Amino acid sequence: MPLKAADKAKLLASLEQRFAEYPQRHRGLDWSAVAARLAASAQALLALHGMERTGGEPDVIGVERDGRLCYCDCAAESPAGRRSLCFDQEALEWRKQNKPAGSAMGLAAELGCALLTEAQYRLLQTLGEFDRKTSSWVATPADIRAAGGALFCDRRYGHVFTYHNGADSYYAVRGFRGCVLV
Repeated sequence: MPLKAADKAKLLASLEQRFAEYPQRHRGLDWSAVAARLAASAQALLALHGMERTGGEPDVIGVERDGRLCYCDCAAESPAGRRSLCFDQEALEWRKQNKPAGSAMGLAAELGCALLTEAQYRLLQTLGEFDRKTSSWVATPADIRAAGGALFCDRRYGHVFTYHNGADSYYAVRGFRGCVLV
């Protein structure tokens, strides 16, 4: 279902304001070119709306090799509307007691975004300091996931760390950051 005109206008105004407020995240990009890409992708707008609605504060952080813009959550801490989630549906089903409300991968699919890769997470951290009090699940290699684990990242002591945990674990301060390529 496409965004209502009022929601689309409000989202675009927020994205434009954030784009102007944080130019260091997207050096060399012009808002009019970004806005044209967004206008051409109802799917991306819907995903960005979901990311915004759940506290992600999405912004452009770079351009992929194929020329697509990389939008990701730039909230100072892991988005408040996406915390206390285990990693994926399999982990959610496996957990028998004290189940979380959902999974990071499930909610990301619902929103129409992907979890950041570790490389994207580290790129984000070169543009500011994020997750100083929270942590974020990141895309996890298949072999680690097959063994029951999942990866998450945060920033502590002035450094960015990647850790592992059981995919079924969840914490009030662990969420995920989404990515949309436009």
